[in-house]
Amino acid sequence: MSIAVMCLATALIIIWLSLLGMTKREDWSIAAYNKVFDNLAAIEKLRLKDVLNHKKLTQYSGVAAKIMNFFLGKSSDKKIETLEYNIAQLQNGSLSGINPFIMPGYVLQRKYKAIGISSFTKKVLSINNELYGRKHAVNKTKQLLAKILSYTVIGVGVVFALGAFFMGLDYMSFGIALTIIGPAIMLTFAYSLYDEIKKKAERRYEAIGKQFPNVVSKLALLVTSGMIMDRAWKETALSQNLDLYLEMRKTAQELDNLVSPAVAFTNFIKRCNTKETTKLAAAIMQNLSKGNAEIGQLLQVLAREAWLERRHRAKRDSEKANSKLLIPIMLLFTAILIMIMVPVAMNFTVF
Repeated sequence: MSIAVMCLATALIIIWLSLLGMTKREDWSIAAYNKVFDNLAAIEKLRLKDVLNHKKLTQYSGVAAKIMNFFLGKSSDKKIETLEYNIAQLQNGSLSGINPFIMPGYVLQRKYKAIGISSFTKKVLSINNELYGRKHAVNKTKQLLAKILSYTVIGVGVVFALGAFFMGLDYMSFGIALTIIGPAIMLTFAYSLYDEIKKKAERRYEAIGKQFPNVVSKLALLVTSGMIMDRAWKETALSQNLDLYLEMRKTAQELDNLVSPAVAFTNFIKRCNTKETTKLAAAIMQNLSKGNAEIGQLLQVLAREAWLERRHRAKRDSEKANSKLLIPIMLLFTAILIMIMVPVAMNFTVF
């Protein structure tokens, strides 16, 4: 049995190494593009963190400010410089910053076109459209699939090799268990990569829903006070650093770059993918030429509906929280009941 497992492990490792050797320039280009994009996203996140920490520090004074400065005053400049240097290296053609272990996954996608049109790929692409926008979704999807495919092949191969090794040392039970459980663990790890972006999209969806009432209320206030829609949109987008506000900034940047309002707001709808933001963007597109009076009234109606929906959502969330508390309460009740009944039962047995 150990020989069969070792042959299978050898075959998988040879396949993985062969795929790595088949890597072409276009595969490295996609990997480099994704690495640059990830580094830029990391830089933006670090800068946002510094801004938020600075705002928090302004709330303190005296000794408290010095203490909080120790925790929040550290700048991310060095990390940002490192990331920017890596970006420059990648743009100059250096591939040292790319993880070579995922490259066989890119080769598999290039060689087998069926992977790119599978239902799983379409599902991942839909999620990435929301998270990263249409421009980057295809390459980010290829990156995730490359990780899943490559890590699964090499991971299962290594696990089989270890299982055969232990079987060869007469640890048969451990080797067999490793051969059976190891691939399952690797497949679970591969699925967790997909599950991570799925949960990220779900958290983002919930966050946008919670932020929407504040956004539409501020838009309604600014527009009814006489501010034009474009200006009100930009002012609202710059007022916070949360998910919905950041998506609004992207739309404002597209409008500043002379992208047509129809295209900019359609992209906004696709990125957010909630019924509330869809209704807001559709209303703005339909009323751009009708002046502030009509759009202001419509925004006020949307604001009232949004706050009503938020109250309903808060009520539903509290009911879910109460139902989740039933299990620990029942366990606690059972433990207390056991603590009371055991001494009583022991007393009865004595008498």
